Amino acid sequence: MLKAILFDLDDTLLGNPMESFMPAYFQGISSYAAHLIPPERLLPELMRSSRVMMSNDGSGPTNEEVFAAAFYPALGYERAELEPVFERFYADEFPKLQSLTQRRPEARDLVEWAFERGLQVVIATNPLFPRTAIEQRLDWAGVPVTEFDYDLVTTYEYLHATKDHPAYYREVLAHLGRQPDECLMVGDNWEWDVATPASLGIPAYWIAELDEEPPADDVSPVGQGMLADLWEWIRAGIDFFGF
Repeated sequence: MLKAILFDLDDTLLGNPMESFMPAYFQGISSYAAHLIPPERLLPELMRSSRVMMSNDGSGPTNEEVFAAAFYPALGYERAELEPVFERFYADEFPKLQSLTQRRPEARDLVEWAFERGLQVVIATNPLFPRTAIEQRLDWAGVPVTEFDYDLVTTYEYLHATKDHPAYYREVLAHLGRQPDECLMVGDNWEWDVATPASLGIPAYWIAELDEEPPADDVSPVGQGMLADLWEWIRAGIDFFGF
């Protein structure tokens, strides 16, 4: 029986195509810190340190600590010197990126439905950002933490692996105290949101166009469609959750 539902954030609950969002994010953060570090120096280190963080497999410290250990020394600064600058960026400039995103009305409907059913609800975004950046995007999606008491929001301060690794989902399961077959993952990225959880036995609903061919035939999601399709199926009482 379904006990917990895990929602991806970007391009699942929130319309946020990474091909436009990430360049704007990198441009914004490098410009904001340009008085200290030239963008041509900061951007390569930011991207390199992000790749280091992506390799975090659950065997070491948090994603935040892995990133910090790679990033700040490479720039020749102490963490305490630069961290306040980036905190101000997230407070002052990051909110401007909202214009690149689109609210999906069904997101709130689905989150409300999950809470009404008494499910544990996780925001299972790839934990590459600090909590403030994730909380802001949840607000843009219309499902803010101020209104919904999520069981877990996977931020880089808390998680010890990224979605590239099964350890990410193991950590989520341990936090919830659930078995894989008691959960459902809902997300748009085939590898991160379907294939990886499936490797642990977590069923997944793939956010994709109904006619899109799965990248692999050895993994079968329990359903496929856009977020609006998922909501319509739930409203129609279609049972593929195992109630």
